Amino acid sequence: MAERITDRQKKNTKKQAAAETIVPKISRTNARTATSGTKPPAAKSGRRKKTEIKPEITVDVKPKAPVIKPKNSAVKPVTVSMEPKPAAKGTRRKKKQETENRPRLKVIPLGGLHEIGKNMTLLECQNQILIIDCGMAFPDNDMLGVDVVIPDFTYLRDNREKIKGVVITHAHEDHIGAIPYFLKEFRAPIFASKLTIGFIKSRLAEHNIQGDLREIKAGERIELGCFKVEVLHTTHSVADSLCFSIDTPAGRVFHTGDFKIDLTPIDADPIDFGRWAQIGKEGVDLLLADSTNAQKPGSSKSERLVGESLETIFKTSDRRIIIATFSSNVHRVQKIVDLAAKYGRKIAASGRSIEQMVALAQELGYMKIAAGQLIDIKQIKNYLDSELVIVTTGSQGETMSALARMALGEHKQVKIKPGDVVILSSSPVPGNEKSVNKVMNQLLALGAQVIYNEIADVHASGHACSEELRLMHTLLKPKYFMPVHGEYKHLLAHGKIAQELGLPQENIFIGKNGCIVEIGGENAPKISYDAVTSGNIMVDGLGVGDVGAVVLNERRGLAEAGLICVTVVYDMATDELLAGPEIHTRGFTYVKEYGDLLKGTREATVAALRVAYQNNITGIQELRNVCKHAVQKYVAETMDRYPVVLPIVMKI
Repeated sequence: MAERITDRQKKNTKKQAAAETIVPKISRTNARTATSGTKPPAAKSGRRKKTEIKPEITVDVKPKAPVIKPKNSAVKPVTVSMEPKPAAKGTRRKKKQETENRPRLKVIPLGGLHEIGKNMTLLECQNQILIIDCGMAFPDNDMLGVDVVIPDFTYLRDNREKIKGVVITHAHEDHIGAIPYFLKEFRAPIFASKLTIGFIKSRLAEHNIQGDLREIKAGERIELGCFKVEVLHTTHSVADSLCFSIDTPAGRVFHTGDFKIDLTPIDADPIDFGRWAQIGKEGVDLLLADSTNAQKPGSSKSERLVGESLETIFKTSDRRIIIATFSSNVHRVQKIVDLAAKYGRKIAASGRSIEQMVALAQELGYMKIAAGQLIDIKQIKNYLDSELVIVTTGSQGETMSALARMALGEHKQVKIKPGDVVILSSSPVPGNEKSVNKVMNQLLALGAQVIYNEIADVHASGHACSEELRLMHTLLKPKYFMPVHGEYKHLLAHGKIAQELGLPQENIFIGKNGCIVEIGGENAPKISYDAVTSGNIMVDGLGVGDVGAVVLNERRGLAEAGLICVTVVYDMATDELLAGPEIHTRGFTYVKEYGDLLKGTREATVAALRVAYQNNITGIQELRNVCKHAVQKYVAETMDRYPVVLPIVMKI
């Protein structure tokens, strides 16, 4: 029995020793009691003797958690912080220095803002420039005789040594049309997708020039100076469209290019939303995004819906089908080709740009046409109407396009007949509505059945509507936002969408061509208007920039009121009138019906010259002014018209 008690006592002794090494748990009641100085209640006596543990509690005068030090314990004191840890010494200073040392990024749009077309944006950082797109615009109705309009390259001329390269989003003319004019002045590599390079090459061939063209693919990363560009695929109305995530020393810029969110694209290659979301999570400092359809609610139609509508027409019609669409819309033309093959029709192309596109797309593997299905436009007379599909240019009502010539009855091979089905598979670019409506009315007057987007789903926009833009903003979560690619109303609408999603108004920049948006560095972001020379450079034939405001005003005057040319000849020795004045008009009156008017014009000119001779006015320029003012005054008083007067004075 004694042995058993001894063993039990040994076990109790071990338990006591172990208990002395454990940090005691202190209840709130005991803690308050200890703090107030009141002794804790004594432990109850029991059969076994327990070791009483008296913790020592020290309270710091600073507002920190208490430090608990158990007596006779090997455990180190534990401090529970009740406040956030202060920054390590020098951390704040380091972050401040990093912010101060961070360079500034300048974003300079030379085109594409407050307009549709002429898209060109510069990113400038650390004395290096990256160019995004280099497009053209079609001339306005008042730009008489002008072929195309391109951006003003003045700023680039002053900073040509800074240019590192050009990246192109897609193959539409408003993004690549100015490249030939750019390459005539600058030497810089141009990076674009395979199909886009094909279109650029064809434009350069027309100008007999070459460029340093480099193919890029979605998923690749390229470095151009301090700019690190990640290439991303996007969906648009032309194949091989791209957008860019650009890392700069001042922050990340994301440029969407022209895009729409099509979940069922023809090429089965939708946007990589996962990567967009990842980029947004990593951080986007500045977003530049397409604004063309920002005012339109909902989402844009899928290209597959257009294919279904076109198939319905093919299935139900036994007449000749003529389809006008954008020449760059490779996927839509391929769909037309497939439908023509399915319903036993031959296909012919009319219009230089669409003929070039078909040939180029076949060569690069973007379009497949069975042998014998594509015929020359001159061969259509050998087939029945039910066996033909004609794809043509002119969807924007261009004056010299193939469709416009058909509507006027001036096309050599295609004469519109009653019953022809004419499909305008497009929507008018802002500013072209009047021209498109004119062509449509002319076709209807010839007996054609005209189908357009308002009455059938024969076109799907390539630009995102408001709900698609909301999704894009939600994925990318930009810190700052600058809407691009649109008229002023489009930019405002897109800015409002960003604001509704929580972006502060002061972080949204509604810019215009020639402004500078700056981010990065220690200073707050800012926008400076009219900081850079910008504007419209008009191309007339081979002349670039030689048509300005003065020339356009003269052309408008000639177009609106016509021309009167006054010619006189006099003797320098005697200051006598030897011949004239001869009066010639262009665009003013029909001479035979207004003989009295021309006679009165001569008499007014002679009277003015007599007064000039009497006042000893003999200089060439002075006599020209005398003739000009005399004719202007007489015509204004007689007919209330103000033609351009061209005086010609010759001395012998």
